[in-house]
Amino acid sequence: MGNRYKDGRTIIQYFSINSFATNYRFLRREEIEKLFSSLKLSTPVHIRAYAMVHLAYSLGLRPDEIRKITLDDISFGKGELALPERKGDTPITLPIPEQTIKAIALYLTKARPKTLSRRLFLTFHYPYRPLSSNKVSYHISTSMKQAGLSATAYWLRHTYAQNLLEMGQSIYEIKEMLGHQNIQHTQSYLHINTELMRKVLFDETL
Repeated sequence: MGNRYKDGRTIIQYFSINSFATNYRFLRREEIEKLFSSLKLSTPVHIRAYAMVHLAYSLGLRPDEIRKITLDDISFGKGELALPERKGDTPITLPIPEQTIKAIALYLTKARPKTLSRRLFLTFHYPYRPLSSNKVSYHISTSMKQAGLSATAYWLRHTYAQNLLEMGQSIYEIKEMLGHQNIQHTQSYLHINTELMRKVLFDETL
């Protein structure tokens, strides 16, 4: 399989044929604006969901990755998040956007239970257990439903990937940021057209 992708133009041909083989969905700019403008901060549950939505959108994290975050994984000074147990055993450190840092800080100061647990996201009832990945998915999906969007938590991950592509990141860089083990999985996330792929790979236009 390795030789199949050595030539960038072979990649373009492969993507142009196969990029819609899997029906991954993503949110458009106006839908993202609608989502974030609708997020509430009136209860601890809302504040926790607010932080989780930011992590899913700005870092493309899976629900299972969000639930595993510990306080020790976050560096507020450096603005970084370490993911030591990422799917596929590929640890990575990601830069955290300012708005996401603020969302996490708000949750820590206004909503997170006072406990010795190092997990970031906890239930609000004693003994304050770590949230499951299903609960993370539920709260993110509920936030989108309240914004009038029929979407799941994974739509935000797909949106993150699409945003990286549109900003000029290469498919290989996107693969690393998403924590994918093979490039075919990454390409299935992206609604790629030939012109955009040429621009990303070769800095040229058709």
